[in-house]
Amino acid sequence: MGLTFNAILTDYGIDPREVRLLRHQTGAHRGRTLYTLWRDNPDEFLAYQGIQTSQNRSRLASPYWASFVVTPARSVMFVGLYEVELTGTCPPGLTDPFNGSAVGGLDKYSQKLVGVSAEDIGRVFIEWGTATRAWPQLAANQPKPIVEITRAFQEEVFPGYTSFIANLSTAEALPIGWLSALRAAKGVYLLTCPRTKEQYVGSAYGDDGFLGRWLAYARDGHGGNLGLKSRDPSDYQVSILEVSGSSATMEEIIAAEQLWKAKLQSREMGLNRN
Repeated sequence: MGLTFNAILTDYGIDPREVRLLRHQTGAHRGRTLYTLWRDNPDEFLAYQGIQTSQNRSRLASPYWASFVVTPARSVMFVGLYEVELTGTCPPGLTDPFNGSAVGGLDKYSQKLVGVSAEDIGRVFIEWGTATRAWPQLAANQPKPIVEITRAFQEEVFPGYTSFIANLSTAEALPIGWLSALRAAKGVYLLTCPRTKEQYVGSAYGDDGFLGRWLAYARDGHGGNLGLKSRDPSDYQVSILEVSGSSATMEEIIAAEQLWKAKLQSREMGLNRN
């Protein structure tokens, strides 16, 4: 094994046996994700992190938390090492800074940034592994491999149309460069329902390209499509099957969409109705 995050902790002078690794990922709320909450308002992110249920006490019981967020490209990025202490409970009337829910009575932790870690914030990326449901882990038992160390924090580069995968709920929270790329391109896309595993093939040929079409789904859950209207809303995973040339007509894009429906049999075994 190459360089691990535990080696970085040791370099800080911190024993990995005293550190819990916290991986933050959840669906978007009102166009924000925990990544954008950290990026745009780190104080609110810390407030969110410091509010925990009493059921999490044993899983979080360590002097230090090393915090990570999942980025739009699904990388796991380091956002700071904190000295923590359970200080009591949240007062009545306090709300979660991410989703606005009432948190009165929940555990509240104080957090102080370990200064030596500041220069690595937003620069160190790790491989978390397959146990993504276990969002807090003891560092000593989980030597996470370092996959990248960048010179400075910067928004991730758009991965390319055919490599792009996201959830509709996160569309508005994507980096500005990604939004521009998705707005500029038209073609055929795929929605996949995480509950039923069914697929829906669609096409984007309007002025705002893929992004405009996906935002319509994000607003009402169906974008006017009859097949999607007839079922419960879902946070579909979205990806791109084919990008059309800049001179492609609406008729040509729709013809490509029909071909993909036939290839994937999304009428017979999916959510397409035409």
